[in-house]
Amino acid sequence: MSRQLGSFLLSLISFISVHAQTDSLGAPVDTRPQADTVLPVSIDSLLLKTEHEASPARDEQVYHLRKGITLVYPKPKNFGFITDLPRDGWGYVKNSFSKESIKPWIMIAGATGILLALDQPIADELHRFSDRIHYQRNNSYKTVWELKAGSTKTSMLRIPNNLNSAFYQMGQGYISLLVGAGLFTYGKIANDYRSRSTASQLLESFFLMGASTQLVKRITGRQSPFMASSPGGNWHPFPSIKEYQKNTPNYDAFPSGHLATLMSSVTILAQNYPESRFIKPIGYGMVALLGLSMIDNDVHWASDYPLALGMGYLSAKTVASRSRKLLKSIGMNKNDRSSLSLTFVRINNQVIPGFIYSF
Repeated sequence: MSRQLGSFLLSLISFISVHAQTDSLGAPVDTRPQADTVLPVSIDSLLLKTEHEASPARDEQVYHLRKGITLVYPKPKNFGFITDLPRDGWGYVKNSFSKESIKPWIMIAGATGILLALDQPIADELHRFSDRIHYQRNNSYKTVWELKAGSTKTSMLRIPNNLNSAFYQMGQGYISLLVGAGLFTYGKIANDYRSRSTASQLLESFFLMGASTQLVKRITGRQSPFMASSPGGNWHPFPSIKEYQKNTPNYDAFPSGHLATLMSSVTILAQNYPESRFIKPIGYGMVALLGLSMIDNDVHWASDYPLALGMGYLSAKTVASRSRKLLKSIGMNKNDRSSLSLTFVRINNQVIPGFIYSF
């Protein structure tokens, strides 16, 4: 299992890191877009013209992508994932309460309300299905590296013993951090601003998701399924800091930090590599598997997910939009765009909402 997971991660990092030739400053540059290539262009004295302004360019790289899309990346700052965090955090808050967010908030509230009524039936049916196919629902890991301090042992690296544990581990940030490390390494070697910027965005959004989901968890105080004292779990808003730390599973179900983190990572990769037609299907597939695994192992309810997905998506959009510029977008038609739509399915005489992703 560990070798397979490692091979998958290396393949994913290699797939995302687009091997593009970067021209040195002052050298002749061929900016004509090719059919299947990405061309980063270092800019010295070139003037970038948009519909509204023309200003002297900074140290930037321009990526001419297919479908007429052009992305511009400034040279990434050292420790930008820390220095940009306050500004992006404030932007995240402002975007949450903007006029454009009203419709998504209504959709999130509606989906959460529907799922609240179905939480226990969904969990029970998934448990029965897993038991019928002899699927191991419990989390089980093998510690391969631990630190000892006196009589205290701290696990530093664990590998999953079953498939459900592997799915659950996808939301703990390891994959996001490993992909980020691979992108950063490639970016330094190839002098690729996009790879380095994407790595910084992944780490920054990881911190942003950790802080924001913890804040909401400590406000809502919802029981995790394995701690539930009634169907669907009880809510204990605003638990004390001491009580929350002492009995965390009794208060930290809503929203899912795991799902928010993975959704944020997938969105950042998709925003920075829009020419890839595989990031979204693979990424959303991983999000779905993670969501099912956390219901199956009694860590989360289905209604913990709509807000988590919205938070992850918005934070990623906020960080990515600040980190690079979309210089132009022409030549796209309706058939070029992916779409996500809401649907409903009937299972055992119960109507359950779902999503259809077309690409």
